[in-house]
Amino acid sequence: MRFVIVTGLSGAGKSETMKVLEDLGFYCVDNLPPTLISKFAQLCYQSTSSIDKIALGIDIRGRRFFNDLNDSLEELSSSGYEYEILFLDCDDNVLVKRYKMTRRNHPLSSETNILEGIQKERKMLQDLKERSNHIVNTSNMTPKDLKEEINEIYFSGGKKNNLIISLTSFGFKHGIPLDADLVFDVRFMPNPYYVVDLKEKTGEHEEVRNYVMNSPVSIEFYEKLKDMVEFLIPQYILEGKNHLVIAIGCTGGRHRSVTISHLLYYYLKDKGYRVLKKHRDHTLR
Repeated sequence: MRFVIVTGLSGAGKSETMKVLEDLGFYCVDNLPPTLISKFAQLCYQSTSSIDKIALGIDIRGRRFFNDLNDSLEELSSSGYEYEILFLDCDDNVLVKRYKMTRRNHPLSSETNILEGIQKERKMLQDLKERSNHIVNTSNMTPKDLKEEINEIYFSGGKKNNLIISLTSFGFKHGIPLDADLVFDVRFMPNPYYVVDLKEKTGEHEEVRNYVMNSPVSIEFYEKLKDMVEFLIPQYILEGKNHLVIAIGCTGGRHRSVTISHLLYYYLKDKGYRVLKKHRDHTLR
C-alpha cells in the first residue's frame, strides 16, 4: 500500500498533481477532512480492499479541519499505517502572479492582500513541510515539468534527493532574476549579436552555440563552471535545500547565456540531477 498525503501552498499545483497521480493509478480523494483520514486509512488497509495506492489532497480550504491534521497523522503512525507526505512549494512572487492571472482570491486573503495571505499560509504549513518526504517547488515548472517530476517520484521510483535545479538564462539589461541563488555573468564571451546570420537566432540554435564556444576563454570558463556547480550541489543537498536557482546572464539574454544554460542543463541531467531550464529573455529585444 502506498498512502500519499498531497498538501502545500494554495496555488502551488495540488490539483494538477492529483490529476497526474490519478493517471498513475492512485485512488484520489481531494479535500478530505483530516479527522476522517485515519478511518479512511483503516478501510483501505483492510485485507479485502483492492486499493493499493491512495492519494489524499489536503489544503488550507479545510480551514478549521486543517488544524486537526497533525493529530490525524499521529493517529496514523500509532496505528501502524505507513504514509508519506508530498509538499508542493512555490515562491511568493510566483504565487502572487498566478493569483492575479486567474483573478482568484487566496483562501486566507479575504481581509488582507494576496501576499499577506500567502505568507500567513506558509507559516501555518511550516511544520508540515519539515516532516514531508518529498518537497516539490513548482516556481519554474510548467504543467509538463510537474507531470515529469511526479512521475519520477511515484512511477520511476524516486530520486536520491529532493533538490530541484532551475537553470535560468537572462539579460542584464532586463534585470537579475529575484529568486537567483547563484548568478554567473558570461558577457565576456564572443557575442553572436554582431554576426548578421546569427543575430536573430538564440542559444537554442546549434550554430549560435558553436560560435559562442569557439573560443578558448569560453571553453575554459565552461569547464570551471561545471567544476564549481558539481562542488556546490552536494553541499546544498547536505544543507537540505530543495530548490536551487542558477541564473546565467549576458547583455540581452538571447545568445551567450542561453548557450551556457543549454549546455549545463544537459550536463547536469546526464549526472542524474533533476533540472529545469527556463530562458527568461530570449524572445525579448
